[in-house]
Amino acid sequence: MDIVKGNMGWIEVVVGPMFSGKSEELIRRLRRAEIARQRVQIFKPIIDQRYSTNGIVSHSGLELASDLVRTAEDILVKVEPRTEVVGIDEGQFLGEGLLDVCTKMADLGKRVIVTGLDTDFMGRPFEPMPRLLAIAEEITKLLAICVRCGNPAVHTQRLVASEELIVVGAGGMYEARCRRCFEPQLATQKIEEGKKAAAAHS
Repeated sequence: MDIVKGNMGWIEVVVGPMFSGKSEELIRRLRRAEIARQRVQIFKPIIDQRYSTNGIVSHSGLELASDLVRTAEDILVKVEPRTEVVGIDEGQFLGEGLLDVCTKMADLGKRVIVTGLDTDFMGRPFEPMPRLLAIAEEITKLLAICVRCGNPAVHTQRLVASEELIVVGAGGMYEARCRRCFEPQLATQKIEEGKKAAAAHS
């Protein structure tokens, strides 16, 4: 968003399934801000330790150092008054307070860029991201490539047996699927298969 003048804050949200390049897009935007000599701070949930303990890392290996936070409210404690651009990766893990925190920072004149999944492993809206989309000035929805058929993929397919909403993982645990190839009940089916196998052996 290059048309904003003065120190008016705003919110940008980048959403899409896993493997669609959200973290890569966040890193690209933050690096551009750094080249423009803007003061940048980056945050990611402490729960996300997939590729690095203290950095935002894309699936393709790009990395930027970041501060770890448990909740969105922790960002307000850590963000510095002189910071102009705030990057937040994996926003869906930071709780309901994300909307209020992003709004407060934007009201203070900061550019806030948030990435996250907009749908969960069942294909349902993944709060708080859908509501953040509603209040953002700029929205980017990225698509991945379906591993089954090669069509544009909007869904994140969970391949492991779990009904938990949050199961952090990457390749081998999740894959991108298009609408036609997406199987929302697959994780639940794997749980039932496991129970039947255990019963058969007992």
